[in-house]
Amino acid sequence: MRSWKAKMSLLLILTLGVMLLGAASAAAAEPIELYTALTDVIASPGQEITYSIEVINNTDSVQRVGLQLSGVPNGWDVELTSLSRKVEGVAVKPQSSQNVSLSVDVPLAVAKGEYTITVVSDRGVSLPIKVTVSEEGAYETEFTSEQPNLEGSSSSSFSYSAKITNKTAEQQTYALRHAAERGWDVRFRASGKDVSSVVIDPNESQNITIEITPPTQVPAGTYKIPIEAASGATGGTLELEAVITGTYDVELTTPTGRLSETIKAGGKKTINLEVKNTGTVDLRDIQLTAATPVDWEVEFDTTEIDMLEAGQSKTVTATVTASEKAIVGDYVLNMTARAPEAESQATFRMTVEASVLWGWLGILIVAAVLGGVYGLFRKYGRR
Repeated sequence: MRSWKAKMSLLLILTLGVMLLGAASAAAAEPIELYTALTDVIASPGQEITYSIEVINNTDSVQRVGLQLSGVPNGWDVELTSLSRKVEGVAVKPQSSQNVSLSVDVPLAVAKGEYTITVVSDRGVSLPIKVTVSEEGAYETEFTSEQPNLEGSSSSSFSYSAKITNKTAEQQTYALRHAAERGWDVRFRASGKDVSSVVIDPNESQNITIEITPPTQVPAGTYKIPIEAASGATGGTLELEAVITGTYDVELTTPTGRLSETIKAGGKKTINLEVKNTGTVDLRDIQLTAATPVDWEVEFDTTEIDMLEAGQSKTVTATVTASEKAIVGDYVLNMTARAPEAESQATFRMTVEASVLWGWLGILIVAAVLGGVYGLFRKYGRR
């Protein structure tokens, strides 16, 4: 019985010894360890990822651990740093750890999929890190506009909002150009200023405004204006569209072109006006108004023209009444034909003449004065 207990005690001692030796052996086999909490990361093209990696020293002496990277994909920017400096190794105190940073810049031009980068020490310990790129990337420029088509008359100015996105890994200077037909005025504005180029950082965007003014009297139609934003490495194009509905224009004159008349104080004068639609689009709701001197009046036989077709004209009669207090001289009278899209003003010179009655009264007064002088001469001239 004692022999059996002795054998069991010996077996237990041997087992514990083997376990302790195994643990000591394992500790001796891995004196240096590498650790990070982030081992599988999902990222987008152009994204930067930073890992904190611990270099752990399980020994009782200072250890200098060399580090290098393995499996870095082509075109990826990856580096190890510590205390803001690039490193190829660190010294770690006994039973302590030292942090290093691993920065990974996922390029914009990258295929969707899984990529593994491994941090390897010169002690035979490695730390694999997996990056899963969630979508297909590209090295390109996006040039877009939410509303590339605008409509208006030839007298309108067209303002388009556009956005340039730099989907490259470098800062780009984009020259802004257009290929509009001769006579079209195209201007680029960014941050409230006229510009001919813009500078955009990697993976950033810039909003610009494109202001386009068509030539005078441009025919109705649809016009395409190619726009380009180009740098030395990349660029984008945008095609804007301006729909010209026609030309709105009106002219107010007289059938003879004469814009002057004579009138007597308190008298009336009838003037025939001609309202012409000189544009290419029908005009509606043309209002006729007049600005007169004080106490003068103007009455139109019609104050509104409901519709006037392109190229057509209409005669309107205006009756002018001068002030009874008007003195001899020239007076200015402005008449206006105004539609919602266009207007025209005619300036008349109205000359007030002296009344015939006043002329005869003047003659009679002169005659009376002369008669009085003659009578006095006859009466006292003989003495």
